[in-house]
Amino acid sequence: MNRDEILQCTGVIARYLLPTLKIFGFTLIFSIPLGMVVALLKKCRFKPLAWLINVYILIMRGTPLMLQIITIYYAIPMLKVSDSPFLQNLFAGVDTRSDGYQFTALITAFALNYAAYFAEIFRGGIESIPKGQYEAAAALGMTKTQTFFRVILPQVVKRIVPASSNEVITLVKDTSLASAIAYAEIFRKAREQMVTYSNLTPLFIAGIFYFIMNALLTMLFSAIEKKLDYYK
Repeated sequence: MNRDEILQCTGVIARYLLPTLKIFGFTLIFSIPLGMVVALLKKCRFKPLAWLINVYILIMRGTPLMLQIITIYYAIPMLKVSDSPFLQNLFAGVDTRSDGYQFTALITAFALNYAAYFAEIFRGGIESIPKGQYEAAAALGMTKTQTFFRVILPQVVKRIVPASSNEVITLVKDTSLASAIAYAEIFRKAREQMVTYSNLTPLFIAGIFYFIMNALLTMLFSAIEKKLDYYK
């Protein structure tokens, strides 16, 4: 590829940076709160619920994200044509051919997958807090809710930043899996440009985009860690 072709190819790929960032952003918006809920439910004393949560985490972490994306994307179309009248009526109004459905299925798969990983990170952070913290809060007359949000959670956030940063950086690279259901993002466009030019350069260009995004996130998390390192 000559210089003009490289510049043109870069421009084409750059136009699909926003869809990639949408996957990244919406996944974090939904998976982080869901992960916290899952972590708390896993510690629930009601054993059947805790068991179900363990099964969910095992499935999400034990199967490929690409498989989960494909399964969720094709699940509703299959349910719409199932033999069950209830399922047919339940999903009758869902337009499975729209771009909105494609994006919704994609974010659902990403959020459910990453929530399982964040849940384990949050659980580890919560369990790392000494019991004396809870006892001290109770001695001060705090409720369990006040103890969690005012005493425990701030310490958990500080402790889970390094592990969370690894998941967030991995998420940037995993956005390329959206191409499994033909969602237009930078990796899919890079593959299309590779076929157009019969050259691997578009893939290297896409790799540079991923590298820049992860480099920025690495610097951001480094700054956050230094900001939270208030004991030094």
